[in-house]
Amino acid sequence: MNFDLNENQEMIAQMVRDFAEKEIRPNMNKWDDEEFFPVDTMKKMGELGLLGIYIPEQYGGSGFGYFEYATALMELGKVCGGVGLSVAAHNSLCTGHIYYHGTEAQKQKYLPKLASGEFIGAWGLTEPNTGSDAMRMKTTAVKEGNEWVINGAKNWITHGLSGDVSVVLVRTGELLDSKGITAFIIEKGTPGFSAVKIKDKLGVRASETAELIFDNVRVPEDNVIGEVGQGFIQAMQVLDGGRISIAALSCGVARGAYEASVKYAKEREQFGKPIGSFQAIAFKLADMATEVEAAELLTFQAAYMKNNKLPMTKEGAYAKYYASEVAVKCGNEAVQIMGGYGYTKEYPAEKYLRDAKLMTIGEGTSEIQKVVISREILK
Repeated sequence: MNFDLNENQEMIAQMVRDFAEKEIRPNMNKWDDEEFFPVDTMKKMGELGLLGIYIPEQYGGSGFGYFEYATALMELGKVCGGVGLSVAAHNSLCTGHIYYHGTEAQKQKYLPKLASGEFIGAWGLTEPNTGSDAMRMKTTAVKEGNEWVINGAKNWITHGLSGDVSVVLVRTGELLDSKGITAFIIEKGTPGFSAVKIKDKLGVRASETAELIFDNVRVPEDNVIGEVGQGFIQAMQVLDGGRISIAALSCGVARGAYEASVKYAKEREQFGKPIGSFQAIAFKLADMATEVEAAELLTFQAAYMKNNKLPMTKEGAYAKYYASEVAVKCGNEAVQIMGGYGYTKEYPAEKYLRDAKLMTIGEGTSEIQKVVISREILK
């Protein structure tokens, strides 16, 4: 196997690196403190092609694959997990759901605007009382003529407030029926459709999170994605690919924490020499380096399988589970290596740790990844 980055990856990595240093790093602590979602920065990334990386050029996308997508998220994660999460959610969830499962008319209507950054995308599966147990969702849609009337709520939705278009999964059949859930496209401003911002998050605070509220929201039949009753199956497929994005973002956060730790260990002196010369610190760095490399390999393995249209449920879960746990470990070790300084916002370690924790929860918790993996290996 060739483990070198391809030409496109090299180009995208440098482009994202330059953009992140100029546009994100100078502002990220302010955004984090204020829980501010930088919509203008997102739209600039749309102009660079980062909001439709794997969307074909015919729909206004960049036409790349998952290697390039993963590379971009790794570079963003090294700087700010919050901004990286927004790019991941926009690409993999909302845009990806429409691309992989939408009608040709839906693709023509929405993908060019999403890929360019004219539209910001949101995706809603989780509800206040149903997280991993999505089959018990209470938000319902009832058919009335040529429209569907939706009532209920979704929770923990990235871009719930700022999203111009949302893909939401709603129950149209019986409770616990896997063919009783349908995906709908809902545009911002639709009567009865509103959102409330969720505040005081631990990390990824530059990524907007909200609760979506549906009060007799009327949606035309043309906004059903695919067939009625196929939403849950679609969502599971979307999450398979989405886990690559969270794995890649986790790798970026982990590598950012590791590189900051190496830099600190070379500069910080105790007992007359750099702390990196002490085995206790050097072995931490060795563990971090090894685990980051392993996480990246698992992520690119899943990306390879996705690019080649191979079944990758297990491999996506491998990557997401391992990389997210490695991100938390690297963030924690970075704080430990930096000691008292690591515990303050003057140094980057504490933010890496706070941002990393979400990776073990979003798009399927670590425990759910173990369920997925164990089911696959015991088939």
